[in-house]
Amino acid sequence: MNTELYRALKEAGASDESASKAAESVAAYDAQFADVRADLRLLKWMVGAILAGVASLVIKTFLGVS
Repeated sequence: MNTELYRALKEAGASDESASKAAESVAAYDAQFADVRADLRLLKWMVGAILAGVASLVIKTFLGVS
C-alpha cells in the first residue's frame, strides 16, 4: 500500500476504508507497470540483437567481408 497516498487522502477527509482501498489500487497499478517495463526492456534488447544481426549481414553482403 502506498502510505503517502493513504496519508494524503486521510488528510483530505477520506474515510479510512476508502483511503486504504485507493492506496492499494494504486500499488496494484504500480506492480503492473513494473511488469510492462520489464517486458519492454527485454524487447529493446531483442530488437538490438536483431538489428546487429541484420547490420552484419548487410555489411557482409555489400562490402564483401567474409
